[in-house]
Amino acid sequence: MLRVVTDSAGDMPPEWVNSYDIQIIPINIHFKEHTYLQGVDLSNEQFYQLVDQSGVIPKTSQPTPQQFENFYRRIAQPGDAILSLHVTGKLSGTFASAEMAAQNVKNEFQVIPFDSGAGSIAMGYMCKEARIMERSGSSLKDIIERLEFIRKNVSIILTLDTLEYAKMSGRVKALQTALASLLNVKPIVHLRDGILDMAGKVRTRQRALDHILKAVREHIGDRLVNAAVVHARDPQAGQALMRRVRSFLNCKELVLTELSISLAANLGPGTVGIMTYPVEG
Repeated sequence: MLRVVTDSAGDMPPEWVNSYDIQIIPINIHFKEHTYLQGVDLSNEQFYQLVDQSGVIPKTSQPTPQQFENFYRRIAQPGDAILSLHVTGKLSGTFASAEMAAQNVKNEFQVIPFDSGAGSIAMGYMCKEARIMERSGSSLKDIIERLEFIRKNVSIILTLDTLEYAKMSGRVKALQTALASLLNVKPIVHLRDGILDMAGKVRTRQRALDHILKAVREHIGDRLVNAAVVHARDPQAGQALMRRVRSFLNCKELVLTELSISLAANLGPGTVGIMTYPVEG
């Protein structure tokens, strides 16, 4: 049996977890003397409340190889194949932990670690497509080839509403130019090829939203795409952007989801963005 595993740096509509039998290993969140597991004993909203109350960004860290081993043994039976799909290794050590754990359990399971080259809802779509293909009888080789196609073609572009989280975390090098500015700018960042790059900065929220819509349209054109709008603690902005995306893009599927803490911890509440990848090459 194929087990599909991802980590909580990815996003997806909650119903996908059960519908597509996706197992999620949580990232670690460290605040003062406490360590929480995202989505287990600390929700996204509770994370934001900790920041609001303390003015400090809790640190995040990848699951350890031992946590991965324990997780694999809990969700799989000896002899199972495990597709372990994770956030880009250029921003996190999660994939490296999965690789180490895969070696340690190779006599129990066939673990196939896969670097998504991305994060957020891109990982959710990859897991969903892997499960649909497996249920239709596709081979593991064909599934990996499809995931590689998505990885090569996926694009995530986001705009921040505030620089406060980026200032507090200091972990996103792409935002240093914006942080150095005294102007009230709205940075635009692009997660592509596994890294976050500064894609521009504008003075107003409306211009930022116009910019990301134009950038996505120029990148994808009229091609049929799977798409998503992501938001950080701002579902109203997400819904408004969804309405515009529907009129701008040729979407096979379009979903709305909340940005994972691992990204939101650095980008902040009010961040919204668009993920796309072409359905076919």
